[in-house]
Amino acid sequence: MENKNLELAIQLRHELHAYPELSNHEVWTKQHLVDFLRANTKLEIVDRGRWFYAVYHSKVGKRNVAFRADFDALPIEETIDLPYGSKCPGVSHKCGHDGHSATLAGFALEIDQKGSDNNIFFLFQHAEETGDGAAECSVFIKENDIDEIFGWHNMSGFPHNVVHVIDGTAHCASKGMTIHMEGVPSHASEPEKGINPTFAISKVIDAIPSFIDSKINKGLVLCTIVHVEIGTKAFGVNASQGTLRMTIRALYEVELDRLQKNLEDVAKSEAEKYGLKVSFEYQDEFPETLTTRKALTKFDTFAMRKTFLL
Repeated sequence: MENKNLELAIQLRHELHAYPELSNHEVWTKQHLVDFLRANTKLEIVDRGRWFYAVYHSKVGKRNVAFRADFDALPIEETIDLPYGSKCPGVSHKCGHDGHSATLAGFALEIDQKGSDNNIFFLFQHAEETGDGAAECSVFIKENDIDEIFGWHNMSGFPHNVVHVIDGTAHCASKGMTIHMEGVPSHASEPEKGINPTFAISKVIDAIPSFIDSKINKGLVLCTIVHVEIGTKAFGVNASQGTLRMTIRALYEVELDRLQKNLEDVAKSEAEKYGLKVSFEYQDEFPETLTTRKALTKFDTFAMRKTFLL
């Protein structure tokens, strides 16, 4: 990679890191990336509202190949002392999307200057963390008749200047799962006159280790409890409503489906035992991300190696 392009990409990454924005609120981030590409390339910019893409039109134009990066941050406080650390309280780039976008922008500089036998599309996607961005940007593939599209993710623990390729499932399928149980309120001195969801919810929690046991699953299966809320801070009232929120994750979608069913079944069984109403909600749903070595052999690894780690 040209040193000037590398320096520009590193500076861009630092700027993005300093001003992180949450999913679906990346107004400054998106505009900053657009401005960077307009100032440093002759690429066509196609603005799609919350996301955009840039295009290199090849004189040969054999195929339409796309590369995609995301640019949203997370609601996590900056914990590392950096000269370009987050200036936004409670928000930081803890998933490396600043690096993803800076890498793609640096790659765009190289293609703009050195050309390609293919038409190259650079897709900058918002709201990766919630799944909204992928859903909105999916139209991009059909609208532009994309032959192949590639994405990548930074990862610690690997040597510098190395692109790590996985032939198979690269990222787990996951979703946010909410179990809500509703009983009957009563005075705290007369719990027998009410129906409290606490015991049913605790039985669901107790069952989790048996569902994610590696001995019964082919791949990685996880169930992370993120929030539990039962009743209110009122010592005179017997709790009557409870909510259990979890992130369920699995290397294979079939095992994620089985985990979800097991959790639903135990929740329904316990709710019926105690006379509770039970309901389920799902959000932030992500499919299993699968790649093949056959597709990756067509990928210009050398170009990526030069722009992968900033």
